[in-house]
Amino acid sequence: MFTNLVRRALSIFILSMFATACGVASVIPTEAPVDPTLVSPTKTFSPPPSGERIIQFSGYEWIVRDGGLSGPGPNKWSGSNVWLDNEGNLHLKITRTNDGWYCAEVTTTQRFGFGKYQFQVIGQIDQLDPNVVFGLFNYPTDDVGPDGTNEIDIEYAHWGNAEWPIGNFTLWPAQEGIDNVYETYDFELNGTYTTHRFVWESQQILFQSLHGHEDNDENEIASWLFKPDEPLKYIPQQAMPIHINLWLFEGKLPVDGNEVEIIISSFTFTPFK
Repeated sequence: MFTNLVRRALSIFILSMFATACGVASVIPTEAPVDPTLVSPTKTFSPPPSGERIIQFSGYEWIVRDGGLSGPGPNKWSGSNVWLDNEGNLHLKITRTNDGWYCAEVTTTQRFGFGKYQFQVIGQIDQLDPNVVFGLFNYPTDDVGPDGTNEIDIEYAHWGNAEWPIGNFTLWPAQEGIDNVYETYDFELNGTYTTHRFVWESQQILFQSLHGHEDNDENEIASWLFKPDEPLKYIPQQAMPIHINLWLFEGKLPVDGNEVEIIISSFTFTPFK
């Protein structure tokens, strides 16, 4: 073996001396130069940051939820499941990791009162897994009221039973001890774009969902006007933050075992003067 190595070394030395004498740059093979026009740019992906943070979406500040097991559900929540794309759309995702399933939620830092609330959404919300819940709602802070009061909800969920209607308009009354009121409905989308609204006044609330991204009342999916005889018992009267979330009912895994992603392209609030 040693003799072979010596012979190979001597051969290389003699060849290089011959090349130098003949004015040849080199006869030892080298890598060919790379043509920069043939090199594809490297695509890099920056994962969404983890941890609770504040993002800017649709002109408002939103707190990204991040934390351990807690309601609703209960579920675990990851800041990595919330991000903005290059067009400014808000993405919420339910993900599966080695540590289990994680959900997503954002909350405005600002409180909003009477007015028109509109959310424009991209996703197959009519085909959500029976254990997946997508919510657009306001929610009381401690100084407004306890859980189960003062909440105006638009939610898409089967609540664990695929036979139940997926569309839900719900009001949790301002006064404690009164049952919530709601309207449910089934529907099939003719695309992936939808618009959802609630118009909150001191005496009544109008809920509405539409096909497409609309600023008018065309292509309505469903609507419900709740106008109670005793509005102060039912209709919230104090400003509250807005929440958007995507979570698992009772913390149960998706029946189909798939991750879920919903995009919110815009949120607008028009106050009443």
